[in-house]
Amino acid sequence: MSKNIDDSDIKILKILQVDATRSLESIAEEVGVSLNTCWRRVQRLESEGILERRVALVDNEKVGLPLTVFVSIRTDDHSKSWAERFDKAVKSMPEIVEFYRLAGDVDYILKMVVGSVSDYDKAYQRLIGKIKLSDVSASFAMEKMKFTTELPLRS
Repeated sequence: MSKNIDDSDIKILKILQVDATRSLESIAEEVGVSLNTCWRRVQRLESEGILERRVALVDNEKVGLPLTVFVSIRTDDHSKSWAERFDKAVKSMPEIVEFYRLAGDVDYILKMVVGSVSDYDKAYQRLIGKIKLSDVSASFAMEKMKFTTELPLRS
């Protein structure tokens, strides 16, 4: 953990991970610091990039995007120029909500959220139209068993 983060910062981060709409007054009271101290700490956490952004979590099923697809990708081309084109292609597709480069047998994994298998296929066709891929394998989530954005912070 960063040496710039103390127990009060951890408490603030835990609160904001659960509900970023909480007032600074209520956070300061719960953490046991003054309002000004709380405000300065939140500002510092944001300026240092520890708090990346404050967002609302949207229920994907309730907005017509019930299908989560994990896409494993292997490539034969590991050049910098290919990786840059792939990065640009992936980031241009709003269906892809997470994107990771991996160690091991699979080079990349994508998490997509779409309305249907047909919508996945359309996104897949757009992706392979933008970049050459060696092997693509999709796994469709049957049930969301755990979903959280909260990191397991410890003081």
